Amino acid sequence: MAVVRVLAVALSLTLLAGCAPSAAESPGATTVKNCGIDVSVDGPPKRVFAAYQPAIELAHALGISDRLVGTAYLDSQVLPEYAAAQSKAKYFKNLPSREELLSLHPDFVLSGFNDVFSAVGSDASFGSRKSLADLGVQTWIFSPLCPTADGNGDEAIDPATVSMDNVYADLRDLGRLFGVEDRAEQVIADQQKRIAAVAAAVKDAPRPTVAIVRPGLEGGGMTVSGGPDFGTVLIRQAGGVNAFADLTSKRNVKISVEEFIKRDPDYVLISGCCDASLTPAASQPGVRKILANPAFANLKAVRSQHVVPWLFANHSAGVRGAYTTENLGHILHPDLVK
Repeated sequence: MAVVRVLAVALSLTLLAGCAPSAAESPGATTVKNCGIDVSVDGPPKRVFAAYQPAIELAHALGISDRLVGTAYLDSQVLPEYAAAQSKAKYFKNLPSREELLSLHPDFVLSGFNDVFSAVGSDASFGSRKSLADLGVQTWIFSPLCPTADGNGDEAIDPATVSMDNVYADLRDLGRLFGVEDRAEQVIADQQKRIAAVAAAVKDAPRPTVAIVRPGLEGGGMTVSGGPDFGTVLIRQAGGVNAFADLTSKRNVKISVEEFIKRDPDYVLISGCCDASLTPAASQPGVRKILANPAFANLKAVRSQHVVPWLFANHSAGVRGAYTTENLGHILHPDLVK
């Protein structure tokens, strides 16, 4: 009988040990997965660093502006509704070094693009996400830009992941991590309502082709937004088609002038970047350069004066989705989207 009792106690202890959290886990932690990496916090992060426009605007949209210990590298002016909050945030014109970042003692780094977590040594990199996690700093990359592995760039982004659904998923997951679930759902509902209104307005309209072009000719060629760029989603939502959606090797693709002429897009958006004070007017020199180039004289966009000053920030994945869909919907279908 004693032997049976000893075995029973041993079995009970084994079962209890199996149910207890491991030494690496906290019983009250919230954990979500981002780009294949578990992001776990014991409570809402209190010292957040936001890098790049999408991350900065999302932080303001979620109402965590007062938790920002730093922001860096805006591509343009923030949306008007975030201007007051951003004016109070510490701002770095360029990305800080890893050492500068760590001197701010962040407990969370939110990035709108994946290159900031490059594993390759660089002044523009904070190091891999694992290297920061080892220091107790949790990190996040916007899901439409997940790299193939921690520390890699965007050369192999799957176009299938580039969607507003992934933006909504990020909002919900970050809402959980930051303890602002209700605010996240409000932001999602607003985005969905506004995008749906544009979709309904352009439902039966022709679908013009659109090229997003980085300003300036480079060595006889030019850089356009390919399939993995979020502009592909936004153009589709606004009632158009990315003229270069089939180029899926990377977000920004170098093409020849001859290829651009062959595609003959209906609209050309000149994507201006990168300064915190930038407005679309800054892209006017790029517009004039396209219009004045004899090689482009017969393009549909040139003949119709549909070469438009625009912003790089407008085709980044994030809470600009509704604004850009409305803005672009009006450009492509001015009679339908006011």
